[in-house]
Amino acid sequence: MATDTARYKFVSTIHLGLSLIKKVDFPENNFSLYFLSYDGPAAISSGAHLTDREGVIELTHNYGTENDPDYRPSNGNVEPYKGFGHVCISVDNIQAACKRIGDAGYGFQKRLEDGRMKYVAFALDPDGYWVEIVSQKKLEDTEGIETTDLGSYRMNHSMIRVKDIEKSLSFYKDIMGMSLICKHEFPQAKFNLYFLGYPHNKTIPESSPEDVIPVAPLEGLLELTYNYGTETDPSFSYHNGNIEPRGFGSICVSVDDLDAACARFDEMKVNWRKRLTDGEYKDIAFVLDPDGYSVEIVQNETIKKRTGW
Repeated sequence: MATDTARYKFVSTIHLGLSLIKKVDFPENNFSLYFLSYDGPAAISSGAHLTDREGVIELTHNYGTENDPDYRPSNGNVEPYKGFGHVCISVDNIQAACKRIGDAGYGFQKRLEDGRMKYVAFALDPDGYWVEIVSQKKLEDTEGIETTDLGSYRMNHSMIRVKDIEKSLSFYKDIMGMSLICKHEFPQAKFNLYFLGYPHNKTIPESSPEDVIPVAPLEGLLELTYNYGTETDPSFSYHNGNIEPRGFGSICVSVDDLDAACARFDEMKVNWRKRLTDGEYKDIAFVLDPDGYSVEIVQNETIKKRTGW
């Protein structure tokens, strides 16, 4: 499970065919959680339990923010609060998908025709968060086709920026158990992209057309963006989204045995934001990655029943 949590003024998706698979209310604490995923016939995670899915988006709605004209969550892409970048949806027909989003009245940070990369777009949700749209097919194969199948869409990845790529790779590989699936280097622009996840024996193409992202068919990946030289600047840091102005909340990993996993994290001397024994919620824990981003740890309820939710 790879979940991306963000705070929203209006609970919404961006017209991308996600299904609401679970809502959890906490009226005593004045917030609700909304879990969305793809549930179409072609979706990898269709029918699975929430904690056994890949590519889940969690929206956090704090009561009353929709009535506050001054409330605006931080989208993670504006200085001096850069950190979280975007979520990414992969689609079967990027031209038709982007037209559908535009026709529904949503704006774009980058349209397909903008810039050099004509096979990537960034839509804007109602709170200003960026949603990357990438294609599962070659652009020439979908040119002129006006339909798009929502059942083929994937919640492909979440992107965060990291200061020291070696420390971040070590954390997510050695402690979180992820695999480095692919790496893209852009030396002229002085940044690299690293895609990590739990491939579960899925086949990753060794190569693909320039206008197709190799990992586009997958769900629930984590993209690390590393800008050259940040690791040598002692004063440099990214905004983790959990201090004001708040926005991005956490990624989430579900595990086979929550107690055993947390004991292992203890042995590996992780930095905790919340242990299982802390606070009123005893079935979730949060560890901190090298940049201070929160990683939520929950029990995979398909493997082992714990909470019943």
